[in-house]
Amino acid sequence: MADNKSIRIDKFLWAVRIYKTRSIASDECRKGRIIINEIQAKPSKIIEADEIISVRKPPVTYTFRVIEPIENRVAAKLVPHFIEDITPEEEKTKLDYRFSAGVGFREKGTGRPTKKDRRLIDRINDDFNYQ
Repeated sequence: MADNKSIRIDKFLWAVRIYKTRSIASDECRKGRIIINEIQAKPSKIIEADEIISVRKPPVTYTFRVIEPIENRVAAKLVPHFIEDITPEEEKTKLDYRFSAGVGFREKGTGRPTKKDRRLIDRINDDFNYQ
């Protein structure tokens, strides 16, 4: 289908629903959060089948293998036909730690966090973002 087509990485990331819009995908490429075969990618980078794409969405770095490049957005059920998720399990567990830590939870009636509480919350959030 897409053997002779040139598919841009930003358009592909949008088409397989990794990002909600193509402009967000382009911005993430410019920020250096998209890596193809261990090389930082610009939004205009052309992709091919069997390439490995790393997508950094702090605190997790997702890894995907391109099965077949596509140009048009597809339904969520059809995405596995075009891209394979090969993200290691330890990366996926980083999300569990972040949400199970209960950093944003406060007992009812305790009011707003103090300046000291806010600094503690920020320090904990930074630790989860950089691990």
